[in-house]
Amino acid sequence: MALPSPNLDDRRFQQLVDEAKRYVQQRAPEWTDHNVSDPGVTLIETFAYLVDQLLYRLNRVPDKNYTAFLDLLGIRLFPPAAAAADVDFWLSAPQPDTVVLPAGTEVTTARGETDEPVVFTTTDELRVLPSELTRLVTAPRGGAQTDRTGMLAEGRDIPCFQAAPQPGDALLFGLPTAVPRCIVAVRLDSRVEGVGVDPRQPPLAWEAWDGGGWQLCETGTDTTGGLNRPGEVIVHVPAGHTASVIGGTRAGWLRCRVTEAEPGQPFYSESPTVREAAVFTVGGTMAVEHAETVTDVPLGTSEGVAGQTFRLGRPPVLLDGEPPVVEVSSAEGWQRWEVVEHFGRSAPDDRHVRVDATTGEFAFPPVLREPDGSLRQCGAVPPKGAQVRVVRYRTGGGPAGNVARGAISVLRSSVPYVARVVNREAARGGVAGETVANAKLRAPDALRMQERAVTAEDYEIISRQAAPSVRRVRCLPAGDDAGAVRVLVVPDAIPDDGDRLRFEQLIPSGQVLRAITASLDERRLIGTRLVVEPPVYQGVTVVARLAAARGDTDRVRDAALDALFGYLDPLRGGPDGTGWPFGRPVQYGEVFGVLQRATGNALVEDVRLFPADPITGRRGAPADRVDVAAGALVFSHQHQVVVSAVEPEGGRE
Repeated sequence: MALPSPNLDDRRFQQLVDEAKRYVQQRAPEWTDHNVSDPGVTLIETFAYLVDQLLYRLNRVPDKNYTAFLDLLGIRLFPPAAAAADVDFWLSAPQPDTVVLPAGTEVTTARGETDEPVVFTTTDELRVLPSELTRLVTAPRGGAQTDRTGMLAEGRDIPCFQAAPQPGDALLFGLPTAVPRCIVAVRLDSRVEGVGVDPRQPPLAWEAWDGGGWQLCETGTDTTGGLNRPGEVIVHVPAGHTASVIGGTRAGWLRCRVTEAEPGQPFYSESPTVREAAVFTVGGTMAVEHAETVTDVPLGTSEGVAGQTFRLGRPPVLLDGEPPVVEVSSAEGWQRWEVVEHFGRSAPDDRHVRVDATTGEFAFPPVLREPDGSLRQCGAVPPKGAQVRVVRYRTGGGPAGNVARGAISVLRSSVPYVARVVNREAARGGVAGETVANAKLRAPDALRMQERAVTAEDYEIISRQAAPSVRRVRCLPAGDDAGAVRVLVVPDAIPDDGDRLRFEQLIPSGQVLRAITASLDERRLIGTRLVVEPPVYQGVTVVARLAAARGDTDRVRDAALDALFGYLDPLRGGPDGTGWPFGRPVQYGEVFGVLQRATGNALVEDVRLFPADPITGRRGAPADRVDVAAGALVFSHQHQVVVSAVEPEGGRE
């Protein structure tokens, strides 16, 4: 941390007044009235007030000097980061033509009584393509594919899978073209033939062909009960969907595949059948961010000298995506200048520019005087009279964009045929700009590391700088290999209603992992292998039995569940409330104490701990202690609390 600044003069107003009165007693003993009503005392207090203000300013000198030193070292404040989310745009009805949503389409949260809506913009153009079913193909595991399109047209019952379905059996749907980023509805007329499955969790997966393999699709509502009754399945097609030739037919292919049954999950004993099938597009999905793209901003006219600076009128400049585009006019037209971190490697003819993202200041290369008296040009200088402009940059960001799931619900831009919008997952990644106080604390680390990752702490600091939105970072050795490093990344997440985290919220996005990997890869030691990934999550299920007074059971149950989910939380739980420590086991005694403190006078009769797999839901045997690996965190998985009512002592009142 930074060295403490000295207090140059720690005297305050009253101390100055008292010293002045003592001085008066020494120099003018005949002045005996030192009460506040005396005019001379009033003058003393006036001058003491002014001196107190001067001392305050004097004590600011060390801070000013420290900040000036940071500026000389090139320490810059980090700009804000913009929150991002995927938003579904639902059509009012299936359309025969393509519906286009241009980049920059605005969506917002609903306006509250006191809060202004938070505005998001789409990052790219979204094309909602029409679709229909052109081919229906059955593909049993290990068998030949069979085109069932003719049978479907005749209205005959078509078995979706083998008579005795096997994992890997699939039903393929061919569309006229690929529909990337679209939401399609698969409407089926089925009969109850797929005996044995639970319609709420059938062993099925929907996938889309991306040109190299089958990519898993997210699914929304499924009213078919595992292809067992008439209904619809909402399929969110990924961005990589590509038209390909399968079975001699070129189409955009989707498929419904039978998967291995999880422990306790019922499986098909007979194949479901389909009599009618239709596919149509009902919407599309596009990424949005809490930022605004500003275009064609004039900065001014070059004076033809080195070290010129220009400042934007609307800072800050967001750097968590594409860098701003700067152009300078010339006789040949507009020339693009590359944004760089520094001018240390710039040759005299390099068209480089540096940006201070927080203030919005663009600086062109300076001229430095070498020890021998010669001048070194650290990059090209825009010619005199040339116009300087920023073609495109992004501004905005901040934590206000981290809104909950379903909060983005208003279409601000006018787009025909779009009925509603919604975000299926919470927006995340919004971070406020860095403060000067934090930069002062960061400066010693920057000087020590010198842009090199050597120690575990170096890896963690660089990771946080590369992705400020992450909540926790831990660096560990990768197994027995001394030259391998694992960097475990835990993203920030907004709990759903009831402060419950879902497992998928704890998996960092691919963009965050790529940003950290790229930053560490430039700074790691040669020969060091690097792995950047989320940690392993050890699920823990607590089954507790409590006793409470009649009429108080519901409150006790809610309090117990809130305490368990809050304590066994990888982000905000643990003994100190800053997140469950990596590798810390969960023990019976501390869970018992958490329940007792949370429920007050209720009696905790029994507590059982079960290790669980948060992915499959499989639960292990009860234990007094659930061990957690060194690079793992706990995750609350389906706690169960039963509260029985007891009569108060002495019977009914």
